[in-house]
Amino acid sequence: MKQLILATHNPNKVREIRELLAGEPVEVLSLSDAGWTEEIIENGETFEANALIKAETVFKATGRAVLADDSGLTVEAMGGAPGVYSARYMGEEVPYSVKNRAIIDLLARVPDKGRGAAFECVMAFVRPDKKGRPVRKTARGKVEGRIAREPAGSGGFGYDPIFFLPEKNCTMAELSAAEKNIISHRGRALRAILPEIVKWSRN
Repeated sequence: MKQLILATHNPNKVREIRELLAGEPVEVLSLSDAGWTEEIIENGETFEANALIKAETVFKATGRAVLADDSGLTVEAMGGAPGVYSARYMGEEVPYSVKNRAIIDLLARVPDKGRGAAFECVMAFVRPDKKGRPVRKTARGKVEGRIAREPAGSGGFGYDPIFFLPEKNCTMAELSAAEKNIISHRGRALRAILPEIVKWSRN
């Protein structure tokens, strides 16, 4: 079984990726599992740039296969914000319950048709070739919805409680883990990059 370093310390992301890769001959390690303690400076202006920065930084230091993602919430009424700054919106130490309430309050007078939003994710997979040189692949996933009037649901994490899915008539946080993996932006991006991971893991 090959090891794949997931470039995050976020236990929720690690759990989600492990569930999505269940059954594949791959052991998913978090940065903590791999002994990584350095801060990675994500200064890209797009989700793809930040995902590649994370994956390439860890690859250069370890020489091992790395999967990184950068994802976030884009809100039409906020001009696409918080976007690549989703995790840092209002400050990284600010609880998502506070961030979610701030967005709902900001859109208090915006009608449903103007509350459009999307979760976007880019996965970057960097692995060594036979000479140890990096091979890079990226894939994108997106799910569209709108900002709810009030938070709902106890599943998921981050902005999930305020991301309403009209076709499901519920928020992302009200879905089961299995349902979320099927439709989530991260699930879609991972399924798009999965053939590359499987091909690497089986060779």
